[in-house]
Amino acid sequence: MAKLEKHIRGDFDALLQRIESGIIDGSVSASLEGASDFYSGGARCSVRVFERYSAIGSNRVSLSVTLFQNQNEDSEIHLSAITSGGSQAILFKINTLGEGAFLEKLEKLLDEY
Repeated sequence: MAKLEKHIRGDFDALLQRIESGIIDGSVSASLEGASDFYSGGARCSVRVFERYSAIGSNRVSLSVTLFQNQNEDSEIHLSAITSGGSQAILFKINTLGEGAFLEKLEKLLDEY
């Protein structure tokens, strides 16, 4: 598992679109496996789950991205991204390079934020 948490100022919709298109267009095997968007009391949350093939580990890895923004549109966007998969061991994780590479792709997309 690799994890990234970040606070971002910017447009929620533009950031979400940048993440979706950047991940999908960044790998021939990447796909959007699931999405969820909800609003409550003025707060907004979007969850995206991506998956791609990792040649490094000869398996598939997933990347879950959650964006959360409180009532005010000018407030910070909280981003949490967690990878999973990429291990070939039964009792403990080895060869997690594919997970780290997937998360690095997201980090590069966020460089301007």
